Amino acid sequence: MGKNQLAWAYLSLVVEGPNAHLGTLIKQGHEAEKIAAGIKGREAWIGTELLHETDSRYTWDTAHKDLEIIHRLGGRLITPHDVDWPKDEFEHAFGFAASGMSDHVRTYQDDAVAPHALWVRGGDLKALSAQSVTIVGTRAISHYGTEVTEQFTQNLAAHQWTIISGGALGVDTVAHTQALRAGGSTIAVAACGLDRSYPAHNKELFERIVSSGAGALVSEYPPGTPPQRHRFLTRNRLVAALSQGTVVTEAAWRSGALNTLSWCAGLGRIAMAVPGPVTTAGSLGCHERIKNGSAQMVTSGDDVRSLLGAIGALDVIEQYELNFSASPIQGLTRNELRVYDALNTHGREAGDVATDSGLPLALVIHLLVELQNRGLIMRDGLLWKRIKQSELNK
Repeated sequence: MGKNQLAWAYLSLVVEGPNAHLGTLIKQGHEAEKIAAGIKGREAWIGTELLHETDSRYTWDTAHKDLEIIHRLGGRLITPHDVDWPKDEFEHAFGFAASGMSDHVRTYQDDAVAPHALWVRGGDLKALSAQSVTIVGTRAISHYGTEVTEQFTQNLAAHQWTIISGGALGVDTVAHTQALRAGGSTIAVAACGLDRSYPAHNKELFERIVSSGAGALVSEYPPGTPPQRHRFLTRNRLVAALSQGTVVTEAAWRSGALNTLSWCAGLGRIAMAVPGPVTTAGSLGCHERIKNGSAQMVTSGDDVRSLLGAIGALDVIEQYELNFSASPIQGLTRNELRVYDALNTHGREAGDVATDSGLPLALVIHLLVELQNRGLIMRDGLLWKRIKQSELNK
């Protein structure tokens, strides 16, 4: 248990994220140990705002205990310095938030910053979120909502999209459960410490996510932190930020899932909503977002993949450049490029491509087949190789 990990664990408890002032110190290059010591010592260089925000907690040092608990659970604490930190997703999302282009983010400005540390149980968070979509909705799910959520999840999981949700009852539970049944990957983002199961009803589901080998539980909060209303609202920004887009499959007028959808748009992601029966009030929230243009209407997993494949992983201007380029290679999505760039003309095994690209092996195999179908690469036994540029241009 290194000093650096202890410092991050201390900061995770004492500076309840998100915190822009702590983020600024980290960006300035200050080490976690130095910041932690500065907060404990009430040193002026820490800044008036951060000293004030930590005034009631700076004596709370349970870092040893918190790290022992997460390690006992088979988990870990990760920070921006770790290889499995979802750097690309957070830079895209919170970089967009910092641009000031979103009205929603102006309303929640204090929360519109990246987390400084994450507590994780399960798989590689960076790899899992590289091709992912958030599915959320009402807790009071109807038969229609269940059927729609199952259909969307099955389609997306079959195409190697990780399903992200908040672990709540209703739509969240159906999405996580169906992803596992389909042999896919899923991430549940909690609003409490990972030593707690909230809701208690989903304790078994959470353990299956961890033990599946293709999922993860994530929290911004250290062990022992109870679920409270404000933490669910803060958690929603992570649910939206980790994926390339958010789908609300069923939501009434004041459904909390709509907050996640607002965060999705505010973080520069693709917001989507599924229309529901006009004979009930269960989808009024979805209908309003579609009607006012703040969410794209989607009626199938194919619709979702079409939207995310077109602009979900890249800035719109960049995508126009790729779409209208003469080169088929330049028209690849970000993840397709990561796989293609890991290849050569001599041949490499899929496992080596997965290691170099930083993507899950199942996703890499899926993308290799896609690239082969487009005539950009070929398979020779166990090896995958690029087709030479001279051959592509023929």
